[in-house]
Order: sequence, then C-alpha cells, then structure tokens
Amino acid sequence: MPDVSDYTMPPEWVPQEAVWISWPVDDPRHWGGAKRELILDRFATLAAAVSRFETVRINAIPGTEDQVRERCLQNRAVPERVEVFPHPHNDVWCRDHGPIFLKHRKTGELAVSDWEFNAWGGKFAPWDADNSIPRQVADQLGLPRFEGGMILEGGAIEINGAGQLLTTEAVLLNSNRNPHLSRAEVEEKLRTTLGIREVLWLEKGIEGDDTDGHIDDLARFCADDLLVACTERNRESPNHRVLDDNLGRLRGFHTPAGRPFEIVEMPMPEACEVPGWRLPVLPASYVNFLIVNGGLLVPTFRQHRNDDRALGILRELFPDREVVGIDCLDLVEEGGTLHCLTQQQPA
Repeated sequence: MPDVSDYTMPPEWVPQEAVWISWPVDDPRHWGGAKRELILDRFATLAAAVSRFETVRINAIPGTEDQVRERCLQNRAVPERVEVFPHPHNDVWCRDHGPIFLKHRKTGELAVSDWEFNAWGGKFAPWDADNSIPRQVADQLGLPRFEGGMILEGGAIEINGAGQLLTTEAVLLNSNRNPHLSRAEVEEKLRTTLGIREVLWLEKGIEGDDTDGHIDDLARFCADDLLVACTERNRESPNHRVLDDNLGRLRGFHTPAGRPFEIVEMPMPEACEVPGWRLPVLPASYVNFLIVNGGLLVPTFRQHRNDDRALGILRELFPDREVVGIDCLDLVEEGGTLHCLTQQQPA
C-alpha cells in the first residue's frame, strides 16, 4: 500500500489531465427550480469552455449520461474531450465534495485524498452522495485513496508549489466543521495528507458566502511568490473591512525564502443582488477563476467596465494563458462560480 507521505498536492497551474464537474441534479431547491433549463445550459457552456483546453469529466446521475453529453455537444463542447460517469451526487459544488488529487513526489503517479464533507457545516441536506464522490472517482480511475480524517472542502484551501497553504479561520476552525480539533491538529492533518509545510491563515470571507468564507473567493496564488487578492474600495460595503484586514495579513506573510509575497489587488465587482432571494448579496468574486492547460476561465457579472478591468489584470498575471470570461451572474445566485464548480485532475 502506498504511503501518503510520498505524495503532495500540486498547485493548480501544473499540467492537467482533466477537470471534473458535477452536473445539476433535478432538485427544485436549486436556483429556485425556475431556471433549470438555463442553468443546464450554463453548465454545458462551462463544460464546453473546459473542453477547448483539456478533457472535462462529469459526475452525472446514473441513467442521464447520454442527456448530459448531448447538452454539452449542443453547446459546442469538443466531443472527444467530454467524458460522463454515472456517479450519484447531491449538488453541483465539485470543488468542495470532489477528490483532491495528489501526485507522488518521485514518480508523478496520482492518488486521491478523501476528506469528509458535511455541506458547509450541515447547511444543505442531504450530502451523503456528495461525500461519496472522492471514493467513486478513485474507484473509477483505479487510484490509491487516502482519507484526510476531518471535514474539508477544496474551496477552503489554496496551494502554491513551495509547500504553503492559504486558508481562513472562519471555515477550518469553525465549530460546524471539526469542533474536536485544535488549530495545531488541523494544520497537522493538512501537512500529513496534502504534503504541505506551512499554513497561512486569513480571518474570514465575503458577504453572502454560504461556505463561511472560502479562500477561493478572497485570494489566489498565481505563482509560488505571487498572490491576487480581492479588495473593496467602497467603505460602505460590508466587505470593505474584511478584505482590508485580509490584505494586511497577506502583506505580513513570507515565502519560504523569507521574502514578502508580491500582491496584486483585484477590485470586487459591484454588489450583485436578486430581490427576494435567500442571499441578499451574492458572493461574486473575480478571483474564483479556474486555471486550465493554456487558459484561464474567469467569472464575469455583466458589469462591462469591472469585468474588463478584472480580465485585464488577469491577462497581465497570466501572460502565457488565454484568458476567457464566462458569464456567471446566474450561477452565483447559488453561492459560487467557476472555481467552486470544478476540480482539476493533474496530469
């Protein structure tokens, strides 16, 4: 049996074999039920966008595989890069319930780290099928599987290639996740299973975030020593103080070589709101992007000037990748966008 200490979680920018998504289930609670056809097309658009760069692998409710594939092809997905698997699940947030892939330090062979999932602190039952996705994927691919031993969502962590992990206290130290674990015990489980050396802690996340404050809406590594971080210039916004505090903490962090990180600020979009919806302010963020082979898929929110500014910042940060904006205003109504919906599988 392989030893987990021989593996490490690579950063998102390493070459990828595929990106996984979990197809929407037929649940009237999702997007209020009224937008189902629209949302299915939004997912097919995402799958098609990924397929331009690499294989997209889709968890689908058994018996719906042909329907899912056909919807993707109707939205111009590359046929040979669409793979659909009969994997039961409850919801769409594959970043959080999906497998976190590891690579062997010497051979490069893959394994799956399988963490417990409880729908962000028990907020959205049921989640039993979601919690089984890492095991289903590991079995499907014939990969070793290592249990993480605590509740962890993929959107709660951000990794560089220098052994550092960025996260938030509001999620990993929340009593609705792992109340029996101390900060030191949480850090030890992350080090043991993901092969990282240092955990960097921000405090909390933005308004309207069902997850309690996932890092992938706040700050992302673009290289081992480079971070892009959300900022809110409007002092009347509830996000202003939170993001200002996060920025201060980020400026106090150092690379393993002892140098401060280069930090590029990413202004938030204007507040996205849906009258009468369960989230008064939607957690829209431009740093919820997905890195793919040769590309960067970026959420946009029908705010022409702000969207263009965000795309321009990211084109400068990723000059060797094609930066593609994808309209996510409908998707973010349920609390997330591109990074939240996907999970990369390294090559």
